[in-house]
Amino acid sequence: MRSLPKFSHAQHRSSASSRRSTVLILASCLLIGIPAFFFVISEILGPRHCSNAEPRSVRVVWERGSGDGNGNRISGYSSGGDQKRHKVMGFVGIQTGFGSVGRRQSLRQTWMPSDRQGLERLEEATGLAFRFVIGRTKDKSKMSELKKEIAKNDDFLLLDIEEEYSKLPYKTLAFFKAAYALFDSEFYVKADDDIYLRPDRLSLLLAKERSHSQTYLGCMKKGPVFTDPKLKWYEPLSYLLGKEYFLHAYGPIYALSADVVASLVALRNNRQVFHLLFRMFSNEDVTIGAWMLAMNVNHENDQALCEPQCTQTSIAVWDIPKCSEKYLVHNVALHPGLCEPEKKLLELHQMESCSKSPTMASDD
Repeated sequence: MRSLPKFSHAQHRSSASSRRSTVLILASCLLIGIPAFFFVISEILGPRHCSNAEPRSVRVVWERGSGDGNGNRISGYSSGGDQKRHKVMGFVGIQTGFGSVGRRQSLRQTWMPSDRQGLERLEEATGLAFRFVIGRTKDKSKMSELKKEIAKNDDFLLLDIEEEYSKLPYKTLAFFKAAYALFDSEFYVKADDDIYLRPDRLSLLLAKERSHSQTYLGCMKKGPVFTDPKLKWYEPLSYLLGKEYFLHAYGPIYALSADVVASLVALRNNRQVFHLLFRMFSNEDVTIGAWMLAMNVNHENDQALCEPQCTQTSIAVWDIPKCSEKYLVHNVALHPGLCEPEKKLLELHQMESCSKSPTMASDD
């Protein structure tokens, strides 16, 4: 007769211990697995960007108060409703107006993304944040159309200043002040809405090592002071300037380092000191150039910011020195920027040398 198998006490303990270990392992797997399971399901079923995501467009209104320690408080609406400065390498404010709807549409079909996700990807790839910058108008229909565009594209920085050509120096100063309040950036770039830009190359330019912390970067120029009141760029204060302007950057695109903008903002917040030290000229680029001289900053000239055509190294492309002969005075362009920008932006973007050429030129 067969005998039953015999088990020692050690075998019993080993078996029990093995069962306890198995239970513990299973429990651990469940504890880890269940949350992971729901995380995967939420990632699969849930959208990456909620429909009620925080808006990227910002309206900036300066109120008298003590919010920033300089007698001003920023209000309006901003991302998340707080005033925490968003960290980027460079903030690019594309100056635009109420008559530039077509330009903005063309830009969104070319180098500037047309949706929130595209803007986020561009920021991640280049370290640059982009917004259209516009003031306000008393025309209710124009403001209504702007609100619709903001709701659709969500890519604006709205300034509490009247949008008109004669107030461009004031708008530019308001832009730098608002940009500094909202973005913790190494450079603040002012750009017009009628240039073709390579953000990847602009990013490399801004990222360069510099020995000067106070930098004024642009395509530098000199030119005649316009004394004829019939001309668009007539300068009423020409008697203070002589026959030729001092060295300053072309208006379509230039950049100021963080230290420069911080100094401007601090001076602007002390209005009495600001008006004693700085003068407003009729032209925005001349005004900024004059302030840069007064602040003794480093002028960095880069001709890649004012190329007339796309090249292996061009950063910004626009029609210089001419748009059409009727805009020329002493061979100086009175209307910098692309001619017929709505059309030209799209044409340039179709050219491989503009949109598909490598970020860095080859050594060949």
